[in-house]
Amino acid sequence: MKALVLTEYKKLEYTDVPDPEIGPDEVLIRVKSCGICGSDVHGYDGSTGRRRPPVIMGHEASGIIERIGESVKGWQPGDRVTFDSTIYCNECESCRRGYVNLCSNRKVVGVSCEDYRQDGAFAEYIALPAHILYRIPDNVSFDQAAMIEPLSVAFHAANMAPHPLGASAAVVGTGKIGMLLIQTLRMYGFGTIIAIKHSENQKDIIMQSGADHCICTANENAAEIVSNLTAGQGVDYVFEAAGNEKTINLCIEICKRNGHIILVGNSSPNVTLPLQAIVTKQLHLCGSCASSGEYPACLDAIARKLVNVDLLIGTRAPLSEGLVLFDKLYNNHDNNLKMILNP
Repeated sequence: MKALVLTEYKKLEYTDVPDPEIGPDEVLIRVKSCGICGSDVHGYDGSTGRRRPPVIMGHEASGIIERIGESVKGWQPGDRVTFDSTIYCNECESCRRGYVNLCSNRKVVGVSCEDYRQDGAFAEYIALPAHILYRIPDNVSFDQAAMIEPLSVAFHAANMAPHPLGASAAVVGTGKIGMLLIQTLRMYGFGTIIAIKHSENQKDIIMQSGADHCICTANENAAEIVSNLTAGQGVDYVFEAAGNEKTINLCIEICKRNGHIILVGNSSPNVTLPLQAIVTKQLHLCGSCASSGEYPACLDAIARKLVNVDLLIGTRAPLSEGLVLFDKLYNNHDNNLKMILNP
């Protein structure tokens, strides 16, 4: 089969690789759509250390079942499916408690790190355990289904923040996850939603996503504007979707006393926090990791048109053009909507 292989950092090759073999509990999926995630771009240059060459990246995908293992039940060749980006064991304590995203034996599709190597979906075929599959509704396209993984991250983060209807929120960092978070928070019944980003780029899409205000830190004082918008109180919930020290500290500054900060972005492995501000404002900081069972709700939300993932899809291209798209993202990645490869 053809695949887009990261052979060394900053070098992708569109080349022939062996077709994946399937075990008795696995299925072989013919990939129809696979989105390029920001984590893939960071993996491309080696900055995260979680895409060690050689590896086939890609974890935001959908396709058609080509073949099933002898023990697989409930699935047939021809079924339209998407899948969880986390391969969980269903046996450890975390899995038994329903926290499959925290599985002790978890593997992430398209990741190659010190502990494991799991090839992903920038390929014509991918082999996966049947228990992480989800059926795609008839009125949801393959490209839309490839957006389920990032949408599920937004749903999971919102689920980490039980809130009264009408609570105010800020989303700091408005990449694809941030924009999906805005749509999700609007659907979840939040009140005033403030988007905070670095530049003016894509401001119109952010407002279409459901934000009431969009602040650009390149030329505006975000903390001052948030203070004015909230009568000096700050926002009830802040969702951090960038993952660096500067944006996290901004979240702490704009959060209301006794407010909640949900940390979604993790591009920086370590940050320095203003401990006294956290303590004296009695802030609640919570990490949000991947997703944990939100896929069916996400598929239903797209099918019912409660969220509009098409708003965030930009370029669609054959897998063979992946090298060009990665280069564009790597060199100007704030100026692009979701890029989807179609093997």
